[in-house]
Amino acid sequence: MEQPGLHGRHRDKNGEISRKHGNTLVRTLRKIYGSSFAQGAEPNEKLSDLLAEMDEPSLTKLVHDHEHGHLERKIGEAEAA
Repeated sequence: MEQPGLHGRHRDKNGEISRKHGNTLVRTLRKIYGSSFAQGAEPNEKLSDLLAEMDEPSLTKLVHDHEHGHLERKIGEAEAA
């Protein structure tokens, strides 16, 4: 079951996340969030290409880290690894 208001919050943040991190590859995000992140997406797909179609658990993780200022650091660390 979806949480009340969650879709509204996601829609508001999708554009922001896409502008800042849209070129990030799924394989990088899977290093952060695990192999089940963005299930069905290819590892070489860009976040901006699949953001609107992502599953709720994956999108929730992204929005949470973005809202708390952790996403940029986590992506940087994963890309450096």
